Amino acid sequence: MTADLATSLSIALPELILSVGAMVVLMIGVYAGKSATGVVNVLSVLLLAAAAIWLMTTDASGEAFGGAIVLDPFARVMMVLTLIGSAVALVMAVRFASHAGFYSFEYPVMILLSTVGMMLMISAHNMISLYLGLELQNLGLYVLAAFHRDNLRSTESGLKYFVLSSLSSGLLLYGITLVYGYTGSVGFQEIASALSAGPRSIGLLFGIVFVLAGLIFKISAVPFHMWTPDVYEGAPTPVTAFLSSAPKMAAMSFLVRTTVDAFQPAAADWQQVIVFVSIASMALGSFAAIGQRNFKRLMAYSAIGHMGFALVGLAANTPAGVRGVVIYMLIYLAMTLGTFAFILSMRRKDEQVESIDDLAGLATTNPMMATIMTILLFSLAGIPPLAGFWAKWYVFLAAINAHLYALAVIGVLTSVVGAFYYLRIIKIMWFDEAGKGFSPMAAEMRVVFGLSGAFILFYVLIGGPLGRVAEAAARSFY
Repeated sequence: MTADLATSLSIALPELILSVGAMVVLMIGVYAGKSATGVVNVLSVLLLAAAAIWLMTTDASGEAFGGAIVLDPFARVMMVLTLIGSAVALVMAVRFASHAGFYSFEYPVMILLSTVGMMLMISAHNMISLYLGLELQNLGLYVLAAFHRDNLRSTESGLKYFVLSSLSSGLLLYGITLVYGYTGSVGFQEIASALSAGPRSIGLLFGIVFVLAGLIFKISAVPFHMWTPDVYEGAPTPVTAFLSSAPKMAAMSFLVRTTVDAFQPAAADWQQVIVFVSIASMALGSFAAIGQRNFKRLMAYSAIGHMGFALVGLAANTPAGVRGVVIYMLIYLAMTLGTFAFILSMRRKDEQVESIDDLAGLATTNPMMATIMTILLFSLAGIPPLAGFWAKWYVFLAAINAHLYALAVIGVLTSVVGAFYYLRIIKIMWFDEAGKGFSPMAAEMRVVFGLSGAFILFYVLIGGPLGRVAEAAARSFY
């Protein structure tokens, strides 16, 4: 084994742990059958934890496989967030999927393989590895969205996601082709050098726009958001929890890396696109969610709005802006996982309910559940001093320091509009006449829900160290 190969394998060890581990647990499931589902699930969570621990404890960094992937502080932080999102989503799925009758050993295997794709996306340092990671992630997500194959909504959700995602992959590939044609390279550093060498042709600008279009689809931002409400509502709720957490971390990571790293010399061009997408996403996410009565569909529009807020930091194109994006995604992950732990617990006997009206009088029937959910909703709305307020604070501050005053003002105004539908849910829980209460939360849901609420409530006490980690991640690019 050469020294270069040994170094590359060391840098790619988290992906190798998950890839080899997924094959092993798949074989266990195939030969042991359904009786091994619990063992496969536990081993899958342990594999995700092992990869996260390796990333947090080792100082390995640099490029691997000829520059195809890179491990730096930014990749390290976003990978850990992705692994946390995958592990928690997997833990939350077990009981729900078992009750619904669609849980099998293939489920955690698909989560693992999809997570490998996300990690490749985060560490990708050329267009080929970026695309391969993206498609590996997508193959797993298509299957997961339609995993409850006896359910019409689930199969429809999987089909919609497959068709629309294929369209975005086509846009991305066409953009990569144009960028390669005009720069002569697929490597991020070489593309940046070519963009700095001289005036940019119109064809190259088209290529950049097509690449951005393909990437923006994955974070559910406007105008490529149309799949989100239908897929969120139709997919099994544990899959929706997974879709709204880990893939968002990966998608935002490669959008940041592609723009700030590869397209940095063309910042004046892509910033206009990001500003438009940010404004459109914040506006649509705020106004379109007002009329929603299904909680999962409302969370889809909430996700669109929050991706718009996170893009405010990217539009600034400064170290403070990237730091704001990292902090925003960290807090968004905590808020989303806590909220979906709540949605998964909206059960009455054997019936799962999803309507917001089913929350009427929850403060009377289950005051602790209503209190923690109120904290999460206040945070999603950006009410100080909760974590959601600081997430918006950092991205808006970065925009103001970059002289993007209009973007920051629009962000504040849409945030105020968006607060309406979060406050309406709080009003329903605390002031409407009480209906039937929910069944007691499962133990794993209580842990996720409680930890999420505690993180949001006490973020102000731990925000300093987390901010320094995000700052170190942002310095990877500048």
